[in-house]
Amino acid sequence: MICCQFIFKPGTYDDDFYRLDGEIDDYARSLPGFDRVEKWLSPEGDVVNAMYYFADRKSVAQLGRFPQHREARGQVERWYDGYRIVVSDVRATYGDGRLPAPPGASQPTNQIPDQALDQAPDQAADATSEDPS
Repeated sequence: MICCQFIFKPGTYDDDFYRLDGEIDDYARSLPGFDRVEKWLSPEGDVVNAMYYFADRKSVAQLGRFPQHREARGQVERWYDGYRIVVSDVRATYGDGRLPAPPGASQPTNQIPDQALDQAPDQAADATSEDPS
């Protein structure tokens, strides 16, 4: 699974923003590899993290080539007071089961999946470790 995070500080929105934002969101949700969207607001309420989850890189690439997405990318400074993009490979999701899974996601368990251990054995032992490379 791939997570594309759009972390931003909202600025001033106009009609063009709302049109493009709606078209991009609709298109992303229509892609075969689309899984879900989660949004978080910083404790101060001034930064948003919109996380789009996809099953495959092909869907992410399709979103990147979508004409309205390209149009919006050329105008980000018009609508945002800063932004950052983070694209991550999600190897596993797990928890104690008390936090409901988002729509479209399987319920995490309190067990670390074997494939997560196989892919990153050093990080499974110490979830806070960072790769110095």
